Amino acid sequence: YNVIIADEILYAVQLGLLSENQVIELIKNKPSGKELILTGSHVPFPNIFKHADLVTEVKKIKHPYDLGVQARKGIEY
Repeated sequence: YNVIIADEILYAVQLGLLSENQVIELIKNKPSGKELILTGSHVPFPNIFKHADLVTEVKKIKHPYDLGVQARKGIEY
């Protein structure tokens, strides 16, 4: 594998399940030649972000939730 995805890890920080320092250590200890992707939370984490090479924000334009569609296994979770 070349990509490690820590899906929703920033929500874990927001909820207090992980500390910012634990995530920073994950970034610092990322294997060389591997990409690490952190997802979750719209709360900014400047201490984490300063250790990242790239920070982006995704904005919903349209989603099935808007029509009352419930979360779908394999798509939203």
